[in-house]
Amino acid sequence: MGRLDGRVIIVTGGGQGIGRAFALGLANEGAKIAVADINRPSAESVAAEIGEAGSEALAVVVDVSSEESAKAMAATVIDRWGRVDGLINNAAFFQRPQITSGLIEEIPVDEWDKVMAVNLKGPFLCCRAVIGQMKQQMYGKIVNISSGTVFSGRSILHYVASKGGVTAFTRVLAKQSGDWNITVNSIAPGLTASDPERDEIIYQGRVSARSIPRVEAPEDLVGAAIFLMSSESDFMTGQTMVVDGGAVMR
Repeated sequence: MGRLDGRVIIVTGGGQGIGRAFALGLANEGAKIAVADINRPSAESVAAEIGEAGSEALAVVVDVSSEESAKAMAATVIDRWGRVDGLINNAAFFQRPQITSGLIEEIPVDEWDKVMAVNLKGPFLCCRAVIGQMKQQMYGKIVNISSGTVFSGRSILHYVASKGGVTAFTRVLAKQSGDWNITVNSIAPGLTASDPERDEIIYQGRVSARSIPRVEAPEDLVGAAIFLMSSESDFMTGQTMVVDGGAVMR
């Protein structure tokens, strides 16, 4: 038996990188996974991978920055399985060179808006889309993916600002949701080697700051997600778990 047997969990951005690792790891614990991603082939590929391993999965195309798309995602999952037990808000916009790494004067306003639309508005819309169902069930688990950069003050301004917003959003939603036995927590990863096209030097550059001196892999985050989605964390809400090898300690 797995720790998540029978639970229905949505993973946004589940078609690649950290989201894929979450989807596979949660499925391995018995969960039914909705692999939600803006990229249909990626979502379908991960859903097929889960199915081949003997678990149940559904590929759902979603643009998390669209209210209509987020609602359609939730409706599709509820129509398929009749409930939503968990949501991992993992989808995020953080691609170079499309995202500007520079001083505040150098960041285009439309780029700021795009980052906020995906990274901060996205979790807001996805939570709104599922929380009604969770309230009916009197149970739910929400995990928002923040970033360790929120606590270090390093990296890209608008990305870090959006992730700081995710941390604050998590705390307020946790306060609002406890009466329905819904927990809301967040995970703050360090820089994770989730994109094979990025320069390995970038990943290696963070190693010296860590107590555990190695590159962080997507699989390093899966244990925290399983714990926060399981009954083991039923009395834990409004918290942020930093998983970065000990670079940030708080």
